[in-house]
Amino acid sequence: MRDIDELRELRDFDTGTPPLDDATRQRARARLLAAIDGPAARVRPRRPVLRIALTAGLAAAVAAGVLVAVRDDDGTATHRTAKPPATSAPAMRNVSAQTVLKGAAAYAREHERTVSPRDDQFIYTREIIKETNQKTGATKSYVDENWRSVDGSKRSWIMEIGHGWWSPPLKKGESVWPPQDWGALRKLPTDPKRLILSIANEFGGRATSLDDISDEQWWQVHFSLAGLLKLVPVMPEGLRPAAYEALGMVPGVKLVPNQKDAEGRTGVAVAYDDPTRPEGSFGSYFIFDPKTYEFLGFRDVRTSGDGAAMKTYTQLSYLDSWAVVDRVKERP
Repeated sequence: MRDIDELRELRDFDTGTPPLDDATRQRARARLLAAIDGPAARVRPRRPVLRIALTAGLAAAVAAGVLVAVRDDDGTATHRTAKPPATSAPAMRNVSAQTVLKGAAAYAREHERTVSPRDDQFIYTREIIKETNQKTGATKSYVDENWRSVDGSKRSWIMEIGHGWWSPPLKKGESVWPPQDWGALRKLPTDPKRLILSIANEFGGRATSLDDISDEQWWQVHFSLAGLLKLVPVMPEGLRPAAYEALGMVPGVKLVPNQKDAEGRTGVAVAYDDPTRPEGSFGSYFIFDPKTYEFLGFRDVRTSGDGAAMKTYTQLSYLDSWAVVDRVKERP
């Protein structure tokens, strides 16, 4: 019935409305093809799909530094969402999420620092996190320092909102997304379309073009790209700009103006309007400078506890500094 309702809405579409952007048009085309194929074609076989397990929202996974890809035959995926505040910014009305992400890619290309760490070294990162209890307004700040083994063969030190632990190397046959070792990161395509297809096909897809990607797969692509950008602060040359451009190709990325970063600066955010979520709900925000498109940081929602004891926090975070070091716990 959903597809029929959408076709009725299309019939009543106001011809005075501005034309659809490429991302929205692509999503509409995919749904229209699904409607034409009929109900039988929309029955999804039980197959492994990407599932990201979040214990306290995506923000906690950011600090932990690893999203673990789990094969899940029931096709479910859980994640918390946050509703964007109702804001308006007349100066930003004619700017799309795609424009911002292309600008972010251009900024990253111009300012990225090229590194070639040795396998026996570590990537050091220092992240600043500010959390505000949504009920009480109380705010706490954390400094998380991480040391990741470049080739993944040594144990790493990981911190999550002020708490740290030793992360052992992956065992034989284990894998994570996004890749944490430099060798695996260097194998990822730096062409945005090829990067999207490689991610879509990583989890059981057979896409040869972007038109072959379903709504479910687009969610997987978005979540994988978001994880790559959030959890890998240091990347091989060209990969971050490609990831920004690829994110701009995902149907459903939207602009959310007037968002404050952890330093109190007002930026413009990019969020994802997931068609599988309740209408109006959003996940993480990527916040950018509205003029230069420099990346300013993330906005997330984190929860702790259950039931009446559950607490909800607005979390703002950014990468303060990074370096390549020879030993774990060594500061630059």
